[in-house]
Amino acid sequence: MINRIAGVLLLIAVISVQSVSGQRIMGAAIVGLNATQVDGDEVYGYKKFGMNAGVSAIVPFNNKWSVSVENIYSEKGAHQRARYLDSLDGSYGLKLNYVEIPLMLHFTDKDIVTFGAGMSWGRLVKVWEQRNGYEMPSTTLESGIYRSSDLNLLLDVRFRVFERLRFNTRYAYSIRPIATREIIDSKTGRPNIRDQYNGLFTFRLIYVFNERLSRESRRQGQQPQF
Repeated sequence: MINRIAGVLLLIAVISVQSVSGQRIMGAAIVGLNATQVDGDEVYGYKKFGMNAGVSAIVPFNNKWSVSVENIYSEKGAHQRARYLDSLDGSYGLKLNYVEIPLMLHFTDKDIVTFGAGMSWGRLVKVWEQRNGYEMPSTTLESGIYRSSDLNLLLDVRFRVFERLRFNTRYAYSIRPIATREIIDSKTGRPNIRDQYNGLFTFRLIYVFNERLSRESRRQGQQPQF
């Protein structure tokens, strides 16, 4: 299933690139920050911060519409500080790090604001968990507690800051559960089986390459140059 999804995303990207006539592909370098939480774990708030960085290829169809494919390292999870002064201090930490391939469709308004929507597939590459200040050695990649992949829906807004530089805000949420775990309900104190989902806001800077050449190439109707 994972290989099929990755293959579909890659196939769409290749078809998009091959179907573009007289347009130069743009590249981008990306660096930013995730603010994340895991729904269904009794830890509330986007309090886990992590890196979001990578590269992107942008294929413009015209001056308004484009499609992009990214290769991103994204750190997700959950965090709660200690709440009690005893051995069970109530702290919690979860790290879920992924290598992701987001595929986005974009619409640019007046060459200033770009709106985007799409989806991403991510491969889980690191898992770490602690409760009450103690690491949970049973929570590993091999344990299968968390799915090896994550599918997300994406909503995206980009603002031109200066020429090639963009400021980007993105919201992502898991399409399917990343895990199904037994959680102690904070209201009843009883164990409860819950599905868990990644949710995150991302704030990034995007530096675009070849934008001017891309515009000239589309205007002149030339074939893509690499």
